[in-house]
Amino acid sequence: MRPPWAPASGCPYKEYPEIYLTQHLMLWKDVAIIMNITTTNRNVSESQRQVLLCIKQQGKATTAMIAEKLQISYEAVRQQLRQLEASQMVVSSKQRDDERRLGPPTHYYKLSSEGDHFFPKAYDELAIDLIDTLVPALGPDALRQVLTSFTDTVVHQWLARLKDKPLEDRLEALRGLYIESDAYMHVDIDEASNTLRLVERNCPFLNVAAHRPALCSVTISTLSRLLGYKVMREERFQDGDGRCVFRVLLDQQINSAAFRFGFEEELNSSQPDIDVSLSSHS
Repeated sequence: MRPPWAPASGCPYKEYPEIYLTQHLMLWKDVAIIMNITTTNRNVSESQRQVLLCIKQQGKATTAMIAEKLQISYEAVRQQLRQLEASQMVVSSKQRDDERRLGPPTHYYKLSSEGDHFFPKAYDELAIDLIDTLVPALGPDALRQVLTSFTDTVVHQWLARLKDKPLEDRLEALRGLYIESDAYMHVDIDEASNTLRLVERNCPFLNVAAHRPALCSVTISTLSRLLGYKVMREERFQDGDGRCVFRVLLDQQINSAAFRFGFEEELNSSQPDIDVSLSSHS
């Protein structure tokens, strides 16, 4: 029986597992980023929460409709809507009602995608269920195939942005690996010990990564290929460290063109394909 998320008839998803599960992982990654961004907007007052809930329940609402529903003044609702619109949690549009053909159109408010994510979602559970259901069904090598394809996709997205940049600049740019302008990711450069680290204090995929840490191997493999050096995690959220620290091993350059995805434990125990022709950090 075809799973409900699989392609329509005629698509042999078992023959190409990396295509279908990779697509779902990419979609989940985008959703997780949206969830992370909107979490920063969740510091709303109780009055704003009530306004959002009212709009959510009705689909769209006017200022007057909200005021009547919440039994508060029209001006109080206007003030809350202005703040919510400024924080991009609601959007407004003008619409002429059928029964009101004369006069100016009515302003309706509805939730933006950010505002809709204020309400509970179950994306993490869905991602875990997809992985746990599809991987066994597709065979023991499916997860490796999928994560290899996923890593290749992410690497290709970054290659042009990092071209001709020196190592430190590449690492600085990769602060945006998860989220553009990530305020919780920073580069730690210790010149005394000649070490470079990328430190993440707010993993947007933490719930899924905590249950399926193999997914973190994508980040390690991606960083290694894009930086041209072996990368390992010194600290892990999964170990209770409260952050992930990715250390760039400057004494272990790799051949990025030949380097392929590997699970974290494999990468930590194996010797990389060192490219001795690369003698500088550029």
